[in-house]
Amino acid sequence: MISTSWIEPDTTTRPVAVIGGGVLGRRLCMMWAAAGHTVHLYERAPEVASAALKYINDAMPQQSTKLGTKQGSVLLSSSLENAVENAWMVIEAIPEILPLKIELFGQLDQLTPPDCILATNSSSYKSSEMLQHVSRKYRVCNGHYYMPPDQNYLEIMTCGYTDPSIIAFLMEQSSAAGFVPIHAKVESTGLIFNRIWAAIKRESLLVMAEGVGTAEDIDQLFKGWFHAEVGPCEMMDRVGLDTVYNIEKHYVEERGLDARPIEWLKEKYMDRGLLGRKSGSGLLDEESNGIHQNGHAQ
Repeated sequence: MISTSWIEPDTTTRPVAVIGGGVLGRRLCMMWAAAGHTVHLYERAPEVASAALKYINDAMPQQSTKLGTKQGSVLLSSSLENAVENAWMVIEAIPEILPLKIELFGQLDQLTPPDCILATNSSSYKSSEMLQHVSRKYRVCNGHYYMPPDQNYLEIMTCGYTDPSIIAFLMEQSSAAGFVPIHAKVESTGLIFNRIWAAIKRESLLVMAEGVGTAEDIDQLFKGWFHAEVGPCEMMDRVGLDTVYNIEKHYVEERGLDARPIEWLKEKYMDRGLLGRKSGSGLLDEESNGIHQNGHAQ
């Protein structure tokens, strides 16, 4: 019989495991390691793993100094099993493709100790959607991070079965690691800020698709009105336009929203390999070059 109770794990001798070394995964490795934890990173693409380690090594000393902590270490794992076998927490940071997440959580349920917390970084999928092959549902939750070390908010949300003591434990541990934890009180497709942010992204894309304004126009107005350092288009470029598309596609499908913004994004950017900062060109670069006026390629 599977136990449904959770016992607090030892965080001093056991690692945090991060699955996925992309834009956000590498930042999570850096943050937890800077706070003194040992972190195991599992990333199958060698070039992504290499870029992740470079970012971590460059950014960790400053973050560790900021926290006043003795920095830990980030180790690349050659297999998923090696990465997670003794972890106290596993953070899933793979692309926003639900079948991949369902498969991964089934594997994690088998490979990890029963007290290991399984957290998805997903911003658009509820962790309850990933439980098909999970027997120990009490240790699964959403733990969605933003863009540390600049935006250190972390939203934590139940899967519907999550042991309440895990929520309190993660609030405490993440705060000590330099994050600002927020508890999303009930299950939601998209967490608190993501729901608001998604509306801004969709309308920004539609403004460009209809030729009403450029990415520069949108960001200039947004930053001016809200005294923000970064506008919506620059943030989408930072996150990756493929990630933006996958997130918004889920919202469109689940809520019956207008699909025109993401259809335009796919046709004008993704299908041409323009994914934002990671590809070297995105919304801001293309718009400033006058390539997409009135929603059409010139």
